[in-house]
Amino acid sequence: MAQGASPQDRLDVIFELQRSFADIARSDRYPDSSEERVSELCTAIVHEAVELQRTTNWKWWKSPVDFDRERAKEELVDVLHFVVQVALELELTPDDLLREYRRKNAINRKRQESGY
Repeated sequence: MAQGASPQDRLDVIFELQRSFADIARSDRYPDSSEERVSELCTAIVHEAVELQRTTNWKWWKSPVDFDRERAKEELVDVLHFVVQVALELELTPDDLLREYRRKNAINRKRQESGY
């Protein structure tokens, strides 16, 4: 991708890569309904987030180990795969996702400004 590509262009690429991967990754065990797929994808997101957390020294009672940033990046991308798949299941485009992100970001900013 060109260095000057916009963040939106990058999001388009991520969505297209996920869409094309999903086309080849379907299995007989993948739920039939969109609601069930979203539920299963949420479970996958939670588990991948736990794998990401396990790359950190969150257990204060254990001796710390060196942080494996590369493994953490890989786990974060696993989370992103499932998040983008949920967006596709909800029929969101990259533009829709960006619009929803901006909307919610504005709410969160107002909450912080008002002492939430």
